[in-house]
Amino acid sequence: MAVSRPNETYAVDSASGARCVVGPAEWSCCCPTRLRGETRKQLRRVALDITADSPLHPDDRSTCSVCGAWTTGAGLYEDCHPDPGDVMLDRETDGGPGICPLSHRVTRDRVAVPPACGRVRDSRTDSTTVLGRVHWISVMATCIICGTSVDGRVCELHEEDVVFEFRGTEPEQLTPGRYYNGTVDGFADFGIFVDIGESVTGLLHRSELDQRLETVDLDPGETVYVQVENVRDNGNVDLTWSIRQDESRFRGALVEDPDGDGDHRPDDGSDTEDDSSGVVRTSVASTTDESEPSTDSSRSSDTDGSTPSDTDDSTPSDTDDSTPSDTDDSTTGSDHDADSPEPTAATVDELDDRIGEAVRLEGQIVEARQTSGPTVFTLRDETGTVECAAFEEAGVRAYPEADVDDIVSLEGEVERRRGALQVETETLAVLEDEREERVTERMDAALVERARPDGVELLGTDPLVEAATDSITDVVTAIRRAVIEGRPVVVRHAGTVDGYVAGAAIERATLPLIRAETEAADAEYHQFERRPLEGTAYDMDDATRDVTTMLTARERHDEPVPLFLFVAAGSPESVDGLELLDIYDAERVVVDDQPLDPGVAGAADITLAPDEGTTATSLTAAVAATLNPDVRNDLRHLPAVSTWTGPTEAYTDLAVSAGYDGDDTRVLREALALIAHYQAYEDKRELVSDLLFADGADVGLAEHISEQFRTRMDTAIETARANVERHSLDGQTVLVLDTDAYTHRHEFPLTGLLLEELYRREDAAALVGLDRDEAVVRTERELELSGLVATAGEDAPAAGLAVRDPRDGRLEFLAGERKAARDALLDALATELSAPAA
Repeated sequence: MAVSRPNETYAVDSASGARCVVGPAEWSCCCPTRLRGETRKQLRRVALDITADSPLHPDDRSTCSVCGAWTTGAGLYEDCHPDPGDVMLDRETDGGPGICPLSHRVTRDRVAVPPACGRVRDSRTDSTTVLGRVHWISVMATCIICGTSVDGRVCELHEEDVVFEFRGTEPEQLTPGRYYNGTVDGFADFGIFVDIGESVTGLLHRSELDQRLETVDLDPGETVYVQVENVRDNGNVDLTWSIRQDESRFRGALVEDPDGDGDHRPDDGSDTEDDSSGVVRTSVASTTDESEPSTDSSRSSDTDGSTPSDTDDSTPSDTDDSTPSDTDDSTTGSDHDADSPEPTAATVDELDDRIGEAVRLEGQIVEARQTSGPTVFTLRDETGTVECAAFEEAGVRAYPEADVDDIVSLEGEVERRRGALQVETETLAVLEDEREERVTERMDAALVERARPDGVELLGTDPLVEAATDSITDVVTAIRRAVIEGRPVVVRHAGTVDGYVAGAAIERATLPLIRAETEAADAEYHQFERRPLEGTAYDMDDATRDVTTMLTARERHDEPVPLFLFVAAGSPESVDGLELLDIYDAERVVVDDQPLDPGVAGAADITLAPDEGTTATSLTAAVAATLNPDVRNDLRHLPAVSTWTGPTEAYTDLAVSAGYDGDDTRVLREALALIAHYQAYEDKRELVSDLLFADGADVGLAEHISEQFRTRMDTAIETARANVERHSLDGQTVLVLDTDAYTHRHEFPLTGLLLEELYRREDAAALVGLDRDEAVVRTERELELSGLVATAGEDAPAAGLAVRDPRDGRLEFLAGERKAARDALLDALATELSAPAA
């Protein structure tokens, strides 16, 4: 090893327990030592391959093949008797007699060992058989996180906890798997270009983001944290997103300088001789000086290389000196000292005032994640959540008997780490039987009390909404509790204007609550989702997609099961989907503007549906205003926007008070109808927000979009009018449009919206849209669709007529019996229209 100062000596321990001291001799080689840029002597480990009993003569010398200086043959101290075949590990010590170590120089990716005793080592081999010759050599450091010996500066278990500043110039100098800070260079449709250092740019593909590319709020030049996933042969660098987007969330920082001094702390450089970087070192004293035996030093940090660490009373003969101590007084998970105070009972909301104290918490584990160091449990009690770190050993699961959802009692010391509270766990026990039941009941009661609103905030006069205040309270309590518990809220709403506006009202109220409850900057993007449906039914296709997403999030990120809120989606076709969610214990809340089918009501945990028809937005606006009164003024115009047939006077006046007249609400309604058609499964969160909640009630954007709506709708209406059939049934006009032949199936407007607009513009008692195997009936008259289908089915028994969705007036039949189904349906409709009104 290279020797740079004359007073440096090294203790060498063999596997058999023998020990010798190696040290500098006059004219010994002082070639600089480097491997991956590391030059610090205390970070190297050299193993010597001992193959014979007899030492070499101490006067054997040769010339260093690197620098030409004389070097001493690699013999052993005469009082040491290691066994042949032993592997020798060197450790720095404070002095004593010794012999010169083998001189060598280590360069990047290659070890060059100069001749010793006149013999040349072939650098292409990785072992020799000469007495005392270097068997292998590598840079060994103590991990800057946990202190274990590593080849480099970070152990494998803590790679994700350290961020690097890159000072290289070529892509191939990057180390795949490492996390780097970078700056945003620019955006493309397929991802974000990120500069790593000054000369290398990588691509963060949109598939690697934890949110949609269009929602990423980053500006060129802004700092981001990424992981190098791959460096391609052509120099392209593939990046992936780091879940840590703040340097304070990393546990360490290093500089990677492949062209200079290698990996080092940002504040210390690599040419210093002390250990001020905080790297943990171990010193082993020589035992060859019998007149002054030394003691083994325990691990210390932040000490100078020439100063021994604090020592204990154990003698070298009682200690396996080849293995560094793995204990530290600050290690988490250790038992209380005898003089430590007994933990006192506390709740999470009291921890801010208990920093440095030993406390006892009782609550539920809502998350358990294994880091490369400690196990981190997220504990929730009736007042909040806190992270609790428990350490068994690096990367080993502490308290494996404790799992998510378990009720536990936990004792530990309260600390503040990087601005966040954390409990350093001393003991953890899973509670059972009466203790478990008592804690569960206490937490449930407290959470319900905390989440339940004091009263319901109605936006305007609406008897139907006012009659449902108890159900509104239940819905608000469920949403607030989910936010408090850190459970995601998923809003599934109909792909209609009413569905979009109603879902946006809930979104407007919930997002600020999530921001206030959760420290994570991006929590609102993974803890709240609004997912539009294609129609008004939550079918098995939708449910399967949700369950798959839910289970993947639970498996990969330990994410809790969400609360699902269904808005204007209470179709009877939703029963199967709701029951699939029930299998996985997902809470289900249904808010609908019409009375619910018994099957839907039975498959939901909480329902909010009036006895008479209203709009879903009228209901959710009251829910949102109660959920978060701070957004009440933002919601006043929404009920007027949601209805095509004209809002009530109370809601019209409410919209005017918010700055929206009748034309404004119409423009917003038409713009949303067009936007809802495109990217139907996307929530379009920012665009919908820009339309509905523009500053100063500005409808400029909406006017531009609504012009496109009217142009396309007018064209489709003219085509429909030219092909509509007019039938007189008992003196009343019934329109029939063959939608299979005279509409564009996948273009705007879709069939349902077109038929509604056509019916509003035409003077007719009823409208029938006839598709290939479905029909839609529109009429202002109270019509029991099931009775209509039963009557038609008697005339066309082979047509397979059946109700699809009574709320939308949809029914189905067999395509091969289309004509028979059509004739039977018109005859049944004539009978219904001629009957006296109920």
